[in-house]
Amino acid sequence: MNIEIVGLMESVDFERDLFTEAVKPKIDKSFFVCGERNIPRIMGEFWTAKQRQASSIHEIAYRACFKPQLPAFFIKSLTTENDIVYDPFGGRGTTVIEAALLGRNVISNDINPLSEILTRPRLEVPDWIEIKKRLDEIKFEYAVKAEIDLSMFFHPDTESEIVSLKNYLKSRRESGLEDSIDRWIRMVSTNRLTGHSSGFFSVYTLPPNQATSRESQIKINEKLKQVPSYRNTKEIIIKKTKSLLSGVTADEKKNLKRASRDALFLIGDARKTRKIKKESVQLTVTSPPFLDIVQYAKDNWLRCWFNSVDSEEISKEITMSKKIDDWSSVMREVFKELYRITKQGGWVAFEVGEVRNSSLNLDEYVIPLGVEAGFSCEAVMINTQNFTKTSNIWGIKNNSIGTNSNRIVLFRREKNRE
Repeated sequence: MNIEIVGLMESVDFERDLFTEAVKPKIDKSFFVCGERNIPRIMGEFWTAKQRQASSIHEIAYRACFKPQLPAFFIKSLTTENDIVYDPFGGRGTTVIEAALLGRNVISNDINPLSEILTRPRLEVPDWIEIKKRLDEIKFEYAVKAEIDLSMFFHPDTESEIVSLKNYLKSRRESGLEDSIDRWIRMVSTNRLTGHSSGFFSVYTLPPNQATSRESQIKINEKLKQVPSYRNTKEIIIKKTKSLLSGVTADEKKNLKRASRDALFLIGDARKTRKIKKESVQLTVTSPPFLDIVQYAKDNWLRCWFNSVDSEEISKEITMSKKIDDWSSVMREVFKELYRITKQGGWVAFEVGEVRNSSLNLDEYVIPLGVEAGFSCEAVMINTQNFTKTSNIWGIKNNSIGTNSNRIVLFRREKNRE
C-alpha cells in the first residue's frame, strides 16, 4: 500500500494510523483544487469493515445520526487518553458517548435541548435496579390527559402514564431535585414514545427517530385497521434500560462516569461557544445540519412536547437553509469558532453528504471554508459501504444518493501558526 499525502501531521503517520490492510483504501483520481493544494479524495471501507460492534449504550434513535464506528475511527487514531473531543452539532451524542467510552474528555453543543437530554444520562450510567426502584415510587394518575389530542398514538391508560411521567419529571427539574436517575428515566421515556414495535409506548407508527404528525397517524391507523393498545410504560423503560446497559463493560462504565464529571454540555449556536477555552480541543467529529433535507424539529415534535420544549422556537434556530450560499455563510462562522478552540496540531473531522441526487457535493464548499478559517485540509475520506434497510427507505443506495454517505473532510490546525 503506497499512499502519499502532502502536508500531513508529524506525530501521526496517516497511512499507518488511519489505514489498515483490511481497509485497502485508494486515492480517487479526481482531486479538489483549493488554492495551490490538490486535496485527495480517498475511498475505502474505513470504519465499517471488521470494526468492533458498537456499544449497546449507543442505541438511542435520532434522525440523521452516524454510526459510532465513525467517530471511534478518528478518536482512536488522532487522540490520546484525557484529550478533549468535541461535537458542535451533538444530536443524540454519538461522538461524545464514544469518546467517553474510550477514556477521553468531552464537550457537546447543540441548539436543541433534546441533545443533552438524550446524551448526559448515558454518561452517568445508573444501575437498572435503581431505575426500577424510582419507577415504583412514581404514582400514576389515570384520570390525567395530555393538553393535546394524542389518542391516535396511545391507549388512554398509556397516555395517562406518559402524562404522569411528564409531570413528575417536570416537577423534579423545576424544584431542583432532578438527579441522574430521573434524567435516565427522562431519556428512555423520550426514546420510547413512538415506534414500530411493542417495545414503544405507541401503536405501530414510523421508526422512533421520526415522529409523524397526528393527522398522518390517523391515516396510518385507518390503513392498518389498528387502534392503540395498552403499553406498560414502566416495564418498557426497564426493558430498554437493560438493553442499553447489556453490552457496557465495567471499565467502560468507569470511563463514562469519569467523563461525566468534567463533561461540558452547551445549548446554543455553534458559532458562539465562549465557554469552551481557546486551543483546548484535540479533535472535533461532527455532522452539521444538511441544508433543508432533514427537518429535525418537525421530526421531534412529540419528544419536545414530553420535555416541555418549544419545537417551533427550535425550528427557527436550527440551520436549515435551502440555499447553499446561506448554509455556507453559517458554516464559515462555525469554522472560525472551531479554529479558535482547536489545539495546535488538533483535528476536525467534518462529515458531509451528497445531497440533491448527488448533484451537490458539500465537501467542495466546506474545504474552502475550513481553509479560510486557518485550517489545513488534509483529505476527503469517503467510506464505501452497503446501506441499511432504513437508508434504502429514503432512497439511499450504495453511496449514490442521500445525506448519509460518510464523506469526511479532514482538517488540521497546524502547529506554531500565528
